[in-house]
Amino acid sequence: MTMNYHNYNSSSRFEMVVEIANIALDEFKTHHISRNYTGLVQRYYQLVEEDYGDPRAERFPLMEHPMFTFGLVAIYLSWVLVFGPLFMRDRKPFQLRRTLVIYNAFQVALSGYMFYEHLMAGWLNYYNLKCQPVDYSDGPSSKRMLNLCYLYYLSKLTEFADTVFFVLRKKSSQITWLHVYHHSVTPLETWVLVKFLAGGNATFPNLLNNFVHVCMYFYYMMAAMGPEYAKFLWWKKYMTELQIAQFVLCIVHTTRALFSNQCQFSKFISALLLLNASIFFCLFMNFYMQSYRKSKAAQQQLEQQQQQQLTSKADSNNNTAMAMQKLKAH
Repeated sequence: MTMNYHNYNSSSRFEMVVEIANIALDEFKTHHISRNYTGLVQRYYQLVEEDYGDPRAERFPLMEHPMFTFGLVAIYLSWVLVFGPLFMRDRKPFQLRRTLVIYNAFQVALSGYMFYEHLMAGWLNYYNLKCQPVDYSDGPSSKRMLNLCYLYYLSKLTEFADTVFFVLRKKSSQITWLHVYHHSVTPLETWVLVKFLAGGNATFPNLLNNFVHVCMYFYYMMAAMGPEYAKFLWWKKYMTELQIAQFVLCIVHTTRALFSNQCQFSKFISALLLLNASIFFCLFMNFYMQSYRKSKAAQQQLEQQQQQQLTSKADSNNNTAMAMQKLKAH
């Protein structure tokens, strides 16, 4: 049975925190005697799942335990960091042009569908933009949002293919720390979303992310179609800015819910959402600034080379003119 933490008043919340702390301490003492720390972690998870887990999520594959998702992330990391580079070490890069076009078109369609569903299942109809608690009922709108959250979780697993294609094409410069961190963390975050928070304020970042991914994968699709489409990709520089704007909106939205006394959405979850959005904001800002500096340095180097070419050409013309004058004098 799910506990609605946000329905407690301040004194009840304090008593509940004390009770949870006592239970956690008792469990630690019990498992510490036998040095069974793995069992302690499992017991902690069991307590959290019993008190806060959404029983509606149990019918979905991979939702029974988080270790399934951890395992998939581990397989992803092992391929990207170890086995993939070893596999491609003595091979030429794959082109995958048609595969990339189809894959990115699929992601555009999927992200567009999920964006529409986020609007129809709540954010355009009855969700309050200022604050929206999670609806754990069996109503049609609540179930629709739950199904959407699970689809959103599955979509994050399919995005592992982004990095797999980079490895197969030997685009190692694209496999940045930010890229790998982002693709490793989001499946775990969305698993928690489905298991505990399928709705309300927790889905606002998903809404924004779907819109950003429609634009991003559409750009990747056109880029994969060939160099003849490069002239239509002038808006590349705005993609990172759009991603940064996404996290700014998440920070503003979550901050309001966190410090509002009227908002019935969990303060603890709001704090975690704020922390997550802030981390990604800093990472993307750092990436943006580094890319800007590199772009500016490359532009300055190009201008210097052009200036040197003009200077050399002018010197050559002057030398030629002086030589002609000497010939005429003789």
